[in-house]
Amino acid sequence: MAMPAARLEHVNIRVSDPDRTAAFLARLCGWRERWRGPSALGGWTIHLGAETDYIALYQGDEPLTGKFAKGQPLQHIGLVVDDLDAAERVVIAEGLEPFNHADYEPGRRFYVFDWDGIEWELVSYS
Repeated sequence: MAMPAARLEHVNIRVSDPDRTAAFLARLCGWRERWRGPSALGGWTIHLGAETDYIALYQGDEPLTGKFAKGQPLQHIGLVVDDLDAAERVVIAEGLEPFNHADYEPGRRFYVFDWDGIEWELVSYS
């Protein structure tokens, strides 16, 4: 019996400012806005990504208060970039602080918390 094949189509994360996060991810990853508008259950969403996958940046009717605690429930979101040094310059230009730089197989990486306490891992395999 053949195993089904799958790919990750999207991730929906709640953020305090979808426009700010979308602008950051567009500069960081070269992604484009695929859609924006009211969410079916209230709030506002921006879909940002590539042709076949994206991140939905959701802002609910009730504003976020405070930052999420690390690992509750999300550990981090990993993004592969082709130029890690350029990605770090974008992160710093946003006023965010990269940390935990590492260089081990299979690639170089660093981490950054965004304005909502979401941890992003930036990795390059080149």
